[in-house]
Amino acid sequence: MLSFAITTHAFPVIAINKWKQRHMQRQMQRVSLSASIHHDSLRVLEWDKLCDLVASFATTSLGRQALKDQLWSLNQTFEESLKLLEETNAAVEMNKHGTLRLHLGHLDAMLVKTAIQHARRSIPVSGYEARAIVALLQCAEIVQGDLKAVIKEDKDWHNRFMPLTEVIMEFVINRSLIKAIEQVVDEDGSIKDSASPALKQARQQVQVIERKVQQLIESIIRNEKSETSTLEVNNIDGRWCVRVDSGQKTSFKGLLLSSGSGVGSTIEPLSAVPLNDELQRARSLVVKAEADVLLALTKKLDLDDIEKTLNSLVELDVINARATYGLSFGGSSPHIFLPDRSSSSTAEAFLPRSENLYGPLPSKREWTLYLLKAYHPLLLQRHKEKLRKAKKNVNLATSDAALDNAPPVPVDFLVSQKTRVIVITGPNTGGKTICLKTVGLAAMMAKSGLYVLASESAQIPWFDSVFADIGDEQSLSQSLSTFSGHLKQISNIKSQSTSQSLVLLDEVGAGTNPLEGAALGMALLESFAQDSCLLTMATTHHGELKTLKYSDEAFENACMEFDEVNLKPTYKVLWGVPGRSNAINIAERLGLPSVVVDTARMLYGSASAEIDEVITDMERLKQEYQELLDEARHYLRHSRGLYNSLLNTRRKIIEYSTNLRFKKMRDVSEAAAMARSILHKKVRELDASAKLPSQNNKTISSSNLSATNKSQTVAENKEPTIADKSASSVKVFNRSRSDKSGPPKVGDMVHVSSLGKQVTVLKVDSSKGEIVVQAGNMKLKLKLTDIQRS
Repeated sequence: MLSFAITTHAFPVIAINKWKQRHMQRQMQRVSLSASIHHDSLRVLEWDKLCDLVASFATTSLGRQALKDQLWSLNQTFEESLKLLEETNAAVEMNKHGTLRLHLGHLDAMLVKTAIQHARRSIPVSGYEARAIVALLQCAEIVQGDLKAVIKEDKDWHNRFMPLTEVIMEFVINRSLIKAIEQVVDEDGSIKDSASPALKQARQQVQVIERKVQQLIESIIRNEKSETSTLEVNNIDGRWCVRVDSGQKTSFKGLLLSSGSGVGSTIEPLSAVPLNDELQRARSLVVKAEADVLLALTKKLDLDDIEKTLNSLVELDVINARATYGLSFGGSSPHIFLPDRSSSSTAEAFLPRSENLYGPLPSKREWTLYLLKAYHPLLLQRHKEKLRKAKKNVNLATSDAALDNAPPVPVDFLVSQKTRVIVITGPNTGGKTICLKTVGLAAMMAKSGLYVLASESAQIPWFDSVFADIGDEQSLSQSLSTFSGHLKQISNIKSQSTSQSLVLLDEVGAGTNPLEGAALGMALLESFAQDSCLLTMATTHHGELKTLKYSDEAFENACMEFDEVNLKPTYKVLWGVPGRSNAINIAERLGLPSVVVDTARMLYGSASAEIDEVITDMERLKQEYQELLDEARHYLRHSRGLYNSLLNTRRKIIEYSTNLRFKKMRDVSEAAAMARSILHKKVRELDASAKLPSQNNKTISSSNLSATNKSQTVAENKEPTIADKSASSVKVFNRSRSDKSGPPKVGDMVHVSSLGKQVTVLKVDSSKGEIVVQAGNMKLKLKLTDIQRS
């Protein structure tokens, strides 16, 4: 019974464990399938080649590997992507500043990492590793010192370089460790003699023994030397010996260390064996003394601080590599956002940074994807390489080479928020697949903190995953998937995609019967649109897929432009216009017999021809609209220039009139002050002349009274004297002053000598002795003493 009870109770436990194992296996299979689909998608997009290109801008081996690992990480959150872009922007600011040096090419980060690993296992670091640690700490000190100097000049740089400012300021610089290593380890990694007394003594002993054994060997060679013999001093494994030519006999005895046909023999003389043995023992003492020095030095290492500084510098190398790549290829910082499907606007709550850091956003309420003049990064890199090679090789400067070196054509992507599926049509080799790859790579670059190779104000939604099914001859991977393989890949993508995913399908519905392929393609695209996948872009040759736009507003058409005159694609995207067939027209232009062309048109059908005519009219109208739009933009820019010119002229006129008014007022004020000064001077002169006769009259003595009377009698019959005239004039002036001493009244006319004209009194303030007058168009405030009554 006991055995049965145990069995019955154990059965559910075993079943549960098996169920858990199967569940874990299924879970691991799903994770493995998801990772496989993600990696296959990125492989066909050639993401691995772009990662290698970006990683080449890192200056340390650890930085290059860390950057590759970071770019291949597929689980970044939206906030992490924002942080990565913020770091890249800060590094771009540092590079543009010019003073901060983030180039770490002289730093052997791998050697420092090896030193840390050795030290943690209590293995003494080598001299080279110790010098690598010194280089690490000195590099951190230089970067930190440069940043402090920049912030000291302008504190605003502290915030502009965030979050890198915090990383650099947290460097721990152990200067005592630098000094300790430099005291015992030379620049070439060798241990200095002064590192320890034991080491110095051991090395001196080695030198003494080496001189003895060399002298012994040289004496043996001199004794054996003859005209036909050739003996040389040699050293094998630290033992001094004699090299003897083949077939030559020697008189000394020794140990044969090596021999060979035609190369002679190496013999260690027996007399040199004790000295060589002693030399080996002395060298072992040197090795032990060096090991003791390095062990003592290893114990002084603060491994946590060194490892933290190493990781921080590698992180700076990774961030600087992202920034340097963006600057080298003329990229721009993208605006990434999480779409808010509950409204027509984006989730602005996820845009914490200032717009001034990136520039104005391009109509956030209108576009989901906004990329102007976007380049395929690998095509642009290949173009730059060709240009560099062409500059080195003058022979390539031919017309054919110039054609090969033509720059790639940038494309525009303008996807409205209501669009979920985009159908791109166009001829083969017209650039459809390149467009898919450009969008996919741009989305991954923005998510990974890289600048996108597009114009400013690039706006890209944050995609949690980018799935792609591209089997084209343009890919270097040369995908050979069959129709069933494509369907399996699309089915896996369908199961793994979410409402935040980007799906790229190349030649959807191809590889089978055209009618069945078109029906299957329509069903697939409608399924992606209904399941609310954030954005699906598909290329096709099936004309039926163009009609989806007219039955569902979630669809949009686009086509690759084709130059029918030159019979070649222009690689430009025409949005809102479905592509049309050009095969029959091209065949006619290429000289195919007219009978064949007419028969083809008849078989093609009048309905298809009418559709092509409608498409032709749409393209013509779109081109005319674009021309009118460009003309309107031209006039708008011109009118803005004229408006700014008028504002500038108005400002200058206002400034001139204001300056002129102030100048006139200043001139009038100066003239009034001068007039007051002159008037006051005249009054003082008249007062002085009036007082002079009265003083003379008071000094006349009584003894001269008779003479004075005679003079007055005679004066009655003569002309009056100057003094008499002066006195009389003073009396008249005083009388006139007394008559007009009262203040004028409002409306009276008074004379202002400084202006030389009559003015009208507007206001009189007797308490302050001031008066306001009207002089033409000017109103002046004067003192009562500045005017004269008429």
